[in-house]
Amino acid sequence: MSSTSFVRYESSVEQAFENSEASEESVVEREPARQSTCPQCDGQVVTSGQESYCQKCGLVVSAEHVDHRPTRGVHGPSDESGPAEWSCESINPLRVDKGLHTTFFLGSDGYGNSLSSEQMDKFERLRQRHKRFQVEDKRAIRLNEGFRDIESITGNLALPGFVAEDAGLFLKQAADARLPGGRMSWEALAGGAVLLAANQAGFPRSCDEVVQYTKSPYERVSAAARKLRCELSLNVPPAREGVVDDVLIALDDVLDVQTCLELRELSDHLLEIADEKPVGPGTSRLTMGAAAVYAADRLTDGKTVTQAQVAEAASTVVDTSKSRVSRYSQALDDAYVDRHGSDDPDAVLERGRIRLR
Repeated sequence: MSSTSFVRYESSVEQAFENSEASEESVVEREPARQSTCPQCDGQVVTSGQESYCQKCGLVVSAEHVDHRPTRGVHGPSDESGPAEWSCESINPLRVDKGLHTTFFLGSDGYGNSLSSEQMDKFERLRQRHKRFQVEDKRAIRLNEGFRDIESITGNLALPGFVAEDAGLFLKQAADARLPGGRMSWEALAGGAVLLAANQAGFPRSCDEVVQYTKSPYERVSAAARKLRCELSLNVPPAREGVVDDVLIALDDVLDVQTCLELRELSDHLLEIADEKPVGPGTSRLTMGAAAVYAADRLTDGKTVTQAQVAEAASTVVDTSKSRVSRYSQALDDAYVDRHGSDDPDAVLERGRIRLR
């Protein structure tokens, strides 16, 4: 390439960039490159037409993208006259049938002529009948309401759309596993699903934030998140980390440093067993953390705390009773014996001592 041709090529590239920046069709990249920063220079990636490129270095991130979203097409003769209608609906996990059903919303007939009032009334009746057939099952109705709750919660928390879709998939799995029922309401499961999906996607939200827009109290939402993780075997991080530390901090005036370290090591291990077994899946993680602390204290020779002290320490966040601490601590003790063959705590504490060395 001659120097003149190279200069002409360089100027044309710069002009193309200027035109792309001025074009209203260039938007911040979301699809198809699925990233907003350039992998080479960390510049801004934009989309113009079917091509995504970096504004700074010109790297083409994605080209010849096929847009699978619904588009507007002319519903009429081949000469493309008549009003434009939406050609199809996108598949949406927040619909009970993923949005694959037929929807009646045409405003014109096959020749592009507007529908008469009688025809419009007919389509309205068809829409109503179709909606009844679509969600005639009571569980489908409740699942649809749960999806609406998820959309409301994620919208109020300014979470991305894919977080809502992930939460919807969690709720659908919960419905298939028959988890809703009794004290475990659909509303609580919707809040718990959002809590897990947000943490999994890297947009963590505290339980307090989620509860603000959930039709269920803190304890039930926290319990629902743990039930989803345990019963569905979801490979997602817990909705609340450090629950054992929260209990031990509230008991700092009762425990010395060495005892606190031993109880923490043993309690964390018991909590892992509780999640794997699972033990008390419909109970909040903080309540299980309190039960793990009491069970760890019973397994050691110290026996320095009582059920009342542990329940009071956990109740600073979630109301916890002595009966729950007693019931779940006994279950954790039995699970520990099943895992290790004895109630000797050295099987866990010795590993911690080796790590400290």
